[in-house]
Amino acid sequence: MAIVVDIDVMLARRKLAVGTLAELVGITPANLAVLKNGRAKAVRFTTLDALCTALECQPGDLLRWVPDDAD
Repeated sequence: MAIVVDIDVMLARRKLAVGTLAELVGITPANLAVLKNGRAKAVRFTTLDALCTALECQPGDLLRWVPDDAD
């Protein structure tokens, strides 16, 4: 997939656990894991907003595009 999710990078920078972030965002740890591991097919803007608020970052800090042939 060409979209890479860097939630784990931001979690490490903020020294937050997945469970803590899930609680702050208001989603289950399982749903956060789906996002974090790049298995999600979509993300709601409200969830992206909550992630950015909790991690004090911009959407571009969490999502980036990489050409398929660059994997």
